[in-house]
Amino acid sequence: MRYDVAVVGLGAMGSAAAYHASARGATVIGYEAGERAHPYASSGGLSRIIRLAYFEHPSYVPLLRRAWDLWRDLERATGRTLLHATGGLYTGPADGELVSGARRSARAHGLAHEMLDADGIRARFPALAVDDGWVGLYEEQAGWLAPERAIDAHLAAAERHGAVLRFGERAALDGVAADRVVVTAGAWTGRHVPRLAPHLRVERVPLFWFEPAREVGPLPVWIMDTADGAYYGFPPDEHGLKVARHGDGDATDPDRLDRSHRPADEARIRAFLRRHLPAGDGPLRSSHVCMYTRTPDGHFVIDREGDRLVYASACSGHGFKFASVVGEILADLALGGVTRHDIAFLSASRLSGYRERDAAV
Repeated sequence: MRYDVAVVGLGAMGSAAAYHASARGATVIGYEAGERAHPYASSGGLSRIIRLAYFEHPSYVPLLRRAWDLWRDLERATGRTLLHATGGLYTGPADGELVSGARRSARAHGLAHEMLDADGIRARFPALAVDDGWVGLYEEQAGWLAPERAIDAHLAAAERHGAVLRFGERAALDGVAADRVVVTAGAWTGRHVPRLAPHLRVERVPLFWFEPAREVGPLPVWIMDTADGAYYGFPPDEHGLKVARHGDGDATDPDRLDRSHRPADEARIRAFLRRHLPAGDGPLRSSHVCMYTRTPDGHFVIDREGDRLVYASACSGHGFKFASVVGEILADLALGGVTRHDIAFLSASRLSGYRERDAAV
């Protein structure tokens, strides 16, 4: 049969697109090269931060508000717990990109937040050893999502609405029997949308879970802007204390990603822990390697090409939290050609102003 919509890539964005399109009565077929809700692409790792005071750009905030509501809707629809509200702290120099950007977004959109000085951060979250002179923005509406469970929830909901989902199967766009094709292939997007390939860089990003060396105490999700870049982490849970560094991973080919544990990666994280979270510097419990697919400016790409192709990817390492609303946007574009959400700043046309870069090494 011929379908209304085909979705190529059933990870974070693709699973949500399949759900939203099928929920509107469209006939949907989805293709995923890996297993169902597998952790080996960009979304694996048991937890992903969701936050509203978005330092990256104020224009993301309306999308985040909608995303939060849609995650809660998905929980109600599936009976699964996906979003854990913990509050969020973003700390570093007052004039740094993290704190100043988070404050700009909070003020622009009237987000409830609280500014803390270094002593205030230490009093509220004693495990965090912030530098003198640092400040922090704290917001209650932040927390973390369970990515593998969230993807599977979207897939299951799509199937309940009649979507046909095929796993372990790669799709060629010219062989897909559908009126519209949605490409959400993550690190492989450039192979399906050649115009994007010169502007995308796939990076290897390691994640770590530690057994705390001692009691950590209360922690929200947090991001720290340090001289060695941005580090982020989560409250400890049954898997341990998760900590990772955001950005500047080694360039890679997604089909040849080195998933091995590298002592140098761990050493860098431990150096951060010793200085800023010493209670977390205990035995390593586990590690995982995921991928970022970056654009030159660090923003997403959501756009259309011709009458048939819609795509969303290159989430630049901060996209998972948006999956619920991106799925809605992709269904809008595939079924109606337009969306009520403001995504003009994510258009692919902006990339023409950047020098081309190789997608892989």
